[in-house]
Amino acid sequence: NGGAGGFSAALSKAAVVAYDATVLAGTQGYFNHAKLDRMLALAEQQRLPLLLLAEGGGGRPGDVDIDPIYNSQLAVSTFRQMGRLSGRVPLVGVASGFCFAGNAALLGMCDVVIATEGANIGMAGPAMVAGGGLGQVAASAIGPSAEQARNGVVDLLAADDAEATALARRYLGFFQGPLPPPATFADQRLLRAAVPENRKRAFAVRPIIETLVDESSWLELRREFGRGLVSGLARVDGRPIGVIANSSAHLGGAIDSDGALKAARFMELCDAFDVPLLFLCDTPGFMVGPESERGAAVRKMSRLFAVGSSLSVPFFTLVLRRAYGLGAMAMSGGLAVGPNVFHASWPSAEAGPMGLEGAIELGFAKELAAAGSVPLVGEAARRRLHESLLHTGLERAGATSVARTLETDDVIDPADSRAWIVHGLDAAAVPAERGDGGADAAAWRTRRDGQKRRPCVSPW
Repeated sequence: NGGAGGFSAALSKAAVVAYDATVLAGTQGYFNHAKLDRMLALAEQQRLPLLLLAEGGGGRPGDVDIDPIYNSQLAVSTFRQMGRLSGRVPLVGVASGFCFAGNAALLGMCDVVIATEGANIGMAGPAMVAGGGLGQVAASAIGPSAEQARNGVVDLLAADDAEATALARRYLGFFQGPLPPPATFADQRLLRAAVPENRKRAFAVRPIIETLVDESSWLELRREFGRGLVSGLARVDGRPIGVIANSSAHLGGAIDSDGALKAARFMELCDAFDVPLLFLCDTPGFMVGPESERGAAVRKMSRLFAVGSSLSVPFFTLVLRRAYGLGAMAMSGGLAVGPNVFHASWPSAEAGPMGLEGAIELGFAKELAAAGSVPLVGEAARRRLHESLLHTGLERAGATSVARTLETDDVIDPADSRAWIVHGLDAAAVPAERGDGGADAAAWRTRRDGQKRRPCVSPW
């Protein structure tokens, strides 16, 4: 993304490695690994983003590049070398056609996986499946890209190779640093009508994101996976920012296990490469119930607190509507007010330890039961009591009440949200450990100490 993309040649360097599926089906041999290892080492030394074109069938049985006495072929450093790059330089993988075994293992270590609609991705191809005693399977039946998008393996689906390449360029642009002003953006007054007056009505959060950020800058990742949470990259005032938002269109905005994993990993990605984070909160909390627990919710949801508490990048929270329970705390790095640069609420916001309706049923069970037991008028009496308790609860949970007890920094006009984000970015902009890349360089590339912010970006 140099030249017309707005970045200098120094900030537009990248390493590109491509398996050639027309040569031995893109499989991996001894010298193939040696050649790739050389490029991985250069990417690490020069801190170059890496683009991996991963089409191929994995390890090559009967490799004739080496003496047959070299038996196990396990003493190759490629996979360790690729793992070392995680969290040090941005990694983008593109799958087009068949991508199996070793090729898929390298692809899976990439920060972002882009796949064409006809791609198939799997840790084993048909030959290995058959060799494992699992029968004959067509290559096209193993990990089709649409399926891998739904289960979270694929971040971005592309119609063809040309679109995949364009998406890779666009994604890497976020890690090249800020774009020069001025930035164009939508009329912010539209945000005043973005949240319905009916507090139980779902609404679309993506138009809110697209209104807040610079025009045409929004790039959503893993859209088909963990659909209760929306995550992606954008720019505000030309500066890269990561966005995590609850979507009330799925599970009412409750955070399920898949959503928790999706958000935690995205936080790691942004933190690793010095990209500030914006949380847009509208959640009744974590998803509960036996079905949720069967999906290992305790471990997966707790990742949000473990990762959130270790963030080193600035982050901001805007409460659009509901901020309840542990889920709301997770949407603020683990604590509503404190580590974030700001925690602001729209007038439509409400907050509390758990959803109001549930809190009333739990906390006033005896009173409601007593009202309901009155002969002839019990049902009406219970309903009136419930409505009265809900009215009182809404007053206490409302944005201005929460602000009075310092549990949010301010209640703001939604139209001022973008200005708050810009001011937050300005306030949080402190000189990093930079080399001579200058103030406009991507901090991860010019960090003097050469160290990672995080050990790696978790593949999952």
